[in-house]
Amino acid sequence: MNNTTDNGSKIQLIYIFPNLFTAASAFLGVISIIASANGQFEKAAMYILLSLIFDGLDGRVARMTNATSKFGAEFDSLADIVAFGVAPAMLFYFTVGHMYGKVGSLLCAMYVVFGAIRLARFNVMIGSTEPSVFIGVPIPTAAVVVAMWILCYKEHTFLVGFESVMLVALGLLSFLMVSNIRYPSFKKIDMKKGNVVRILVYLVIFFSFLYLYPIELGAIMVSAYLAYGIGRAIYTVFIAKYAKNSV
Repeated sequence: MNNTTDNGSKIQLIYIFPNLFTAASAFLGVISIIASANGQFEKAAMYILLSLIFDGLDGRVARMTNATSKFGAEFDSLADIVAFGVAPAMLFYFTVGHMYGKVGSLLCAMYVVFGAIRLARFNVMIGSTEPSVFIGVPIPTAAVVVAMWILCYKEHTFLVGFESVMLVALGLLSFLMVSNIRYPSFKKIDMKKGNVVRILVYLVIFFSFLYLYPIELGAIMVSAYLAYGIGRAIYTVFIAKYAKNSV
């Protein structure tokens, strides 16, 4: 009888453990919002980036312990709205958006709403899409983009005066979340023996530059990721149009 009770307790603990990472992600999202409201923008951005780490861990821990559940999936989505929806929107609003009155408020609110739509669409499409691609920019990626843009904006004074460009970029980012543009997920990386050394060299070079220019490299990489999806979509449309006309 005691063994049965112990086993039941262990099973419950296994299901609780990954949800603790999800809770930590949501908690950091709330702390980020408070930091933004207090004018501590660099801290707010860092909390968002830390939240991303916990968000990545919860799913991996759940799969490793075979503790995936419907509750965990729903909890994860709700936490993502706070950490990667509201927190980045508030960070952007308190740094840039408030300068543009109602327009700034509207675009920050659109970011949250479109992020929620992106999460809902992702949840209903699980199992029906390729694991190697995302349809639209994932909301955690969008949050990292906002955080890196703001860090870069606060770090370099020459970006002052480009607030209107950043506002338009936020609107574009919101649209990309609900678009049908495909983005690589990097979930399946080819780790064949022939590629290990090459990947190791690339990683050493990458982390060397990341050590020297963490904010600048981060901002460039996330922006390049967005541009890649847009460029690929435009290229695909033109190729399809050319193929149709040549037939």
